[in-house]
Amino acid sequence: MNDIIDVQSNEEKAQGLKNIGWVSYVLHLIVAVGAVLPGAQASALLLIIALVLDLVKRGDAEGTWQANHFSWRIRSVVWAGVLYLVTFPFWLLGLLLFNPAWIVISLWFLYRIVRGMLAMSKNQAVDA
Repeated sequence: MNDIIDVQSNEEKAQGLKNIGWVSYVLHLIVAVGAVLPGAQASALLLIIALVLDLVKRGDAEGTWQANHFSWRIRSVVWAGVLYLVTFPFWLLGLLLFNPAWIVISLWFLYRIVRGMLAMSKNQAVDA
């Protein structure tokens, strides 16, 4: 009896990681665009799904150019979350209507996602 060993080639693994990266970037992009456009709020659940996906699959990308993208997306979400929390009192002071700091944070987050997507489309790590 021959034992069949399923060995995934490096190319297949790289393409699988890239597919996961694209799914994550698209989820991030939906949330980022929703944060920038008035009335287009996307669910934070999409962001949580993308973050969990990145956290779970990051280890699979170790030693590849794609590892940089997993860290890039995770750092983007964490920093945006911290900045939103820090500036939350300004939103309260604005009578829950307007927070210029949140607009800047949302634009920064959108920039990071687009920058990451452009680098991934070229099969390159994101320049930090």
